[in-house]
Amino acid sequence: MNCLWCDADIVPDTSWRNIILVSKPKNLCPSCTDQLTVLQGKRCVKCSRLSEKEMCPDCMHWERSLSQEDPLTWNYSVFSYNEAMKEMITRWKYRGDYCLGKAFEMEYRKAFKRNFSFLPKEAVAVPIPLSEERMHERGFNQSKMLASFLPLKRKDILTRIHGEKQSKKTRRQRVTAVNPFQMKGSINNPVILADDIYTTGTTLRHAATALKKHGCPAVYALTLIRG
Repeated sequence: MNCLWCDADIVPDTSWRNIILVSKPKNLCPSCTDQLTVLQGKRCVKCSRLSEKEMCPDCMHWERSLSQEDPLTWNYSVFSYNEAMKEMITRWKYRGDYCLGKAFEMEYRKAFKRNFSFLPKEAVAVPIPLSEERMHERGFNQSKMLASFLPLKRKDILTRIHGEKQSKKTRRQRVTAVNPFQMKGSINNPVILADDIYTTGTTLRHAATALKKHGCPAVYALTLIRG
């Protein structure tokens, strides 16, 4: 098997443990794996930003600025947004290398098992949708791929109005943006939103607001990266 990033041969681990347990083959070679940084240490309980304080300044601002209870219970992010990850995301998300997304499956699934085992069996994964125009441009929705890694039923209940790319917006533009999400129907299941990156939290809170207004009892998020 070859590394999905650098195409180097991946030598399988033939230890007795792996032979007996039949572990899933890795999609990145050790060198490429080492370039990615899994978030570790103290982090904000709301947004997963590395922080010595229980809640980071950004989330404290959200708490003060929201006129009602925060629709997003909390977010958990897996990786930091270092240079290696930025390059991988560019190739995966913007250049259409769909298979590269499989490189993140193992850590994404582990993060779910470690942090969301308390969820009831009726919980569902809801991917952050792309607009029809953006979907046509990219060819696939990276958030839907992430949702497929989770051992939950997927529910594509959100739609998105087309607008300027999030990556092109300033922080202020993101925070003050109009909610672009609409619902296809009601929902009474707890939800985990699947998305690739948490930057300001606006996208996830907009999605959570739409879900809550249509019956969702609780909304969490599992994002690949904390920007």
